[in-house]
Amino acid sequence: MAKKSLYRCNNCGYESIGYLGKCPECMSWGTMDEVLEENTSSKSNAKSKTNSSQVKRLKEVEGLNSDRVISGISELDRVMGGGIVRDSVTILTARPGAGKSTLLLQLSNQLANIGYKTLYASGEESESQIKKRAERILTDIEDDLFVMSTNSLDAVISKAKELDVDALIVDSIQTFVLDEHLPSRAGSPTQSLECAYTCVEFAKDISRPRMVFLVGQMNKDDQLQGLRSIEHLVDTVLYIEGESGDPLRSLLATKNRYGSTGEMGFFEMCENGLLSIDNPSEYFMTVRDEPVVGSALGVIKEGTRPIVMEVETLMNKTFTPYPSRISESIKKDTLNIMISILEDRLKLQLFDMNVVLKAVGGLRTFDPSINFAIVMSVASSYFNKPIKNHTCFIGDISLTGEIRKAEAFQAKVAEADRMGFKEIAVSIRNKDIKTNNAKIIRFKNINEAIDYYLKGRN
Repeated sequence: MAKKSLYRCNNCGYESIGYLGKCPECMSWGTMDEVLEENTSSKSNAKSKTNSSQVKRLKEVEGLNSDRVISGISELDRVMGGGIVRDSVTILTARPGAGKSTLLLQLSNQLANIGYKTLYASGEESESQIKKRAERILTDIEDDLFVMSTNSLDAVISKAKELDVDALIVDSIQTFVLDEHLPSRAGSPTQSLECAYTCVEFAKDISRPRMVFLVGQMNKDDQLQGLRSIEHLVDTVLYIEGESGDPLRSLLATKNRYGSTGEMGFFEMCENGLLSIDNPSEYFMTVRDEPVVGSALGVIKEGTRPIVMEVETLMNKTFTPYPSRISESIKKDTLNIMISILEDRLKLQLFDMNVVLKAVGGLRTFDPSINFAIVMSVASSYFNKPIKNHTCFIGDISLTGEIRKAEAFQAKVAEADRMGFKEIAVSIRNKDIKTNNAKIIRFKNINEAIDYYLKGRN
């Protein structure tokens, strides 16, 4: 029996034997894509293959050689869990222009540099376009880096096997098609999912495991385009975050079968591509000879790594009925809570003041340990008095104005001590900890801290 067509909504999965302009299930327009329904014989073949599988004791199963490959791009290796697993499939997605193709081209050349034959297959750019970008961002182009421009994944897999590559880059998965699904257009859920299945099968060949990276396009909701099944299928899902006009790029894993999903890597976009920020604490703070009003330093934790973060506050009188509260680095609600605590516990008159807060470098955080630094930054701007240099604040603030203990306290203090801070202000509830250079100063509430740094001997 021949295969027959049906139409499936790429938004909710609703199926119809005929084309519909509007999906009757999710009421979306133009989302019905043509797919092919497998015939009975193919289903039976798949079933026979499934039945031929053997059951084994788990301890008797021979494991693959899944030693990690250290690419040399330190922030990428960190997010991947300490390197790239040899038989893994990773999908990287981001907004247009965030640096997906740039990062993977750098990775391709780096893998070729350390002895891994790599094929970079693009369905969006020609070989000459890839060459121009490589000449702009790469110092030297390695001999074992091959490129291919086509929309046929069958041709890519065939050439990859012929070259016997160690790594394959597919940019992007939504631009490729398989010959057996020719009636479906590139980018349709069926094509993208089947292409991803083929890449997984290619990577996890027991006799010849390979590293595979897929570029995934984003939809208008800033999510990976296509069916969620693709994310379940691959081993690692990476996202690049960052505004188009901001050089900072954050790389994070939302799924990682071989490592933590909380790890975050940092890159700086420049003329030579994406450069790893190996010392984020130095990047996210400003070294000054003299202290400035409105600046305070704290320590947060992103993944397993503590990072020093500088917050700056600008405050001026409003001439409108409602003052502005602008925050580019933390949730606006958090800023409003900190302002309310200062108004209630210290009786500061902030009801007619515009308050603008941001972090140096544009780093966003949800770590409550930065709240102590936020309060001190706002208070410094209010009193128009700077906090002395080489001072760091670690702790959360309760609604009563008390300073709470910080999570991962020891690691954060160690990072502040490593960065050369002379004083580290913490909660009196934190346990004693030894430091090499810094002096630990304990406070019960924000009243004591503000009296000490903004009303006292400073």
